[in-house]
Amino acid sequence: MKRPRSPRDRRRLLALWLAASAVIGGLALGVAFRSRTAPRSLSYGQFRKRLERGEISSARVGPSLIEGTLAAREPAGTPVPYRVSRVGMEHDEDLIRLLDAHVPDGHYEAEEPPSPVQAMVFPGAMFLMMIAALSLVITRSGGLGSALASVKTRPKRYAEGQAPVTFRDVAGHEEVVTELREIADFLRTPGKFGSLGGRPPKGVLLVGSPGTGKTLLARAVAGEAGVPFFSLCGSDFVELYVGVGASRVRKLFAKAQAMAPSLIFIDELDAIGKARGSGGPGGHDERDQTLNQLLVEMDGFDADRGIILLAATNRPETLDPALVRPGRFDRQVVVDRPDLISREQILKVHARSVPLDESINLKQVAAMTPGFVGADLANLVNEAALLAARRGKCSVGLPEFEEGIERLIAGPEKRQRLIRLAEKRRIAVHEAGHALVARCLPDTDPVHKVTIIGRGNGALGYTLYRPEEDRLLHTRTSLRNSISSLLGGTLAEEITLGEASDGCTSDLQRATQIARRMVSQFGMSPLLGRLNYGGDSDGPGSSVDSRWSEQTAREIDLEVRRIVDECQAAARHILETRRRALGRITDALIERETIDGPALDEILALGGRVGDE
Repeated sequence: MKRPRSPRDRRRLLALWLAASAVIGGLALGVAFRSRTAPRSLSYGQFRKRLERGEISSARVGPSLIEGTLAAREPAGTPVPYRVSRVGMEHDEDLIRLLDAHVPDGHYEAEEPPSPVQAMVFPGAMFLMMIAALSLVITRSGGLGSALASVKTRPKRYAEGQAPVTFRDVAGHEEVVTELREIADFLRTPGKFGSLGGRPPKGVLLVGSPGTGKTLLARAVAGEAGVPFFSLCGSDFVELYVGVGASRVRKLFAKAQAMAPSLIFIDELDAIGKARGSGGPGGHDERDQTLNQLLVEMDGFDADRGIILLAATNRPETLDPALVRPGRFDRQVVVDRPDLISREQILKVHARSVPLDESINLKQVAAMTPGFVGADLANLVNEAALLAARRGKCSVGLPEFEEGIERLIAGPEKRQRLIRLAEKRRIAVHEAGHALVARCLPDTDPVHKVTIIGRGNGALGYTLYRPEEDRLLHTRTSLRNSISSLLGGTLAEEITLGEASDGCTSDLQRATQIARRMVSQFGMSPLLGRLNYGGDSDGPGSSVDSRWSEQTAREIDLEVRRIVDECQAAARHILETRRRALGRITDALIERETIDGPALDEILALGGRVGDE
């Protein structure tokens, strides 16, 4: 007795049967297709000759093509199809007469050519259909069709409960927080200021360097007030199509008024707020229209309804005067780089979720990061945490922070870089020259570390200084000593090895820049006096303001050269009088590759008091 087939077996048999049928059918179609005789292509002249000889058995005459079959030469033969192009012979008047005379039993048919109207309408209709189909495809794909929807404002909106950032998440900007807390109070209780006749500001402009926390402060205001927060970048308004940016501004303010009280934040305001007419005639129609609409909207909306505009920029000097006047941006708040105490507070905020070693002192870390902004400090904490995890530690200690600072300043270490022994010694001499000159001159930052290990920024070695405190002002003496320290490396190569190398490029650039600023900006030249010559000329080779003569420009160049030469002479004197100390530092660098500040002091102490020898 046979076992009945299961449904699975029946499905397999059915699939096999369908596959076999498909293969057989395909083979049959292929044989049939190959058995068909391809039409023979004839020229119009050959067709006329065959027609006159009676070799055409059938014909179908079209406006530009003739198709049919040739008469078989044998009674049982198969007719052969043919094809003839009539291009150039469309107006042959003898063709119909020849077909009547030579095609048997009138086996031919002629297609009437389309009328001129049909010839025009059909291609036009096809073209319109193609355009419509193309527009539909582009619109659904978000391409050019999105230009029709580009007038829509696309702000990032953080409603109540979606912007958890508050002033507790902001550190190091106590004065700025005090200014902005008043804005949050108004948004939360609009009647508080109206009872005393006060009017809240329509706009607040945050000015500061990149990374100082301007966007974070704006979100903190919205988080404290608990109101909808609309955030856009200045470049979001500007499009290729003129009028799109103005429409986006109108719709943005309409949305904010519909959800008042609310807060609007525009980052990088200088993208749309640059002074009109500064880029030449006719070059910025879209940006100018967007700015004009922004000015109108800021005049039109009533601050008493609870709408405040916050904006941020790091280039306030480029903004249009009509934008920053009272009545639009009533208040400008400067977000400075954090000082030592502020950096410590910022580090504490970013280190909340990072397990720190018990012995670490964040104030010590903050002292090692002069000039760092909030974004740099956040990145530093992250780098230190990654380094601790890479080393298998359970907490982040001071070595990880020190390594993180060096990675941010100079890039990662390049220990696997192959350096010849002669070049290694030259690098050690160069860095020893920097360290020795800086150590011997007063009013300079203490040397924290000297190394000949290359870094990712292309440096083959570097000398790291650690300021003991934040310095806001620099005297002529401190600036000249900084130039001498920068020139100490190349001078040490000349004194020890007989000639310098091309590894002093960045040192010469920085030294020349400091000297030029001393002359052209700081008025520290006895010859040129207390004048500012082209305040933006702070780089080597930069030109002075066109208001000054060529003679003045030459005198500036000569003064820059004089200052650099005098600083070079001071550095050379130190290196020649303390040549033995230079050799000891060089040998220590070759042996250890890295020496810190205390080790440097110990090496110098072997030769007696600093300045002797």
